[in-house]
Amino acid sequence: MCSADIIFVVDKSSSVGTTYFNLMKSFLSRLVSRLDIDRNSTRAGLVTFSSGVDASINLNAHSSVASLQSAIWSLSYTAGSTNTAAALAYVRTAMLTSAAGDRSNVSNVVVVLTDGDSANPTATQVNNFVMKFIAC
Repeated sequence: MCSADIIFVVDKSSSVGTTYFNLMKSFLSRLVSRLDIDRNSTRAGLVTFSSGVDASINLNAHSSVASLQSAIWSLSYTAGSTNTAAALAYVRTAMLTSAAGDRSNVSNVVVVLTDGDSANPTATQVNNFVMKFIAC
């Protein structure tokens, strides 16, 4: 099994709506059930966003699938604009740090779940984007 630090970036803007936000939570709950969540194997974190960053779960916050699923189901919907740039900046500066549980010896994976365009596409562009495939 591969070790990885995975961060899910989840849109809860007005265009998503309560129904689709709940579908995203269901999807994430099912997805993390397939991961080997453990402090020494896969770590998963999450950030929600709309007009700003609303909630986050650090990579070192949960060491079991059940605990992470419970945290996912407790997320609430608030609406707002789609500030994807703020969410990605938060991931870079606050979540991909050792204090938040990021490990330097494993691959980082960031998964963005959104229904559309960022409110600020220019600021959302990722410079020097590198796509890497992880083989286990």
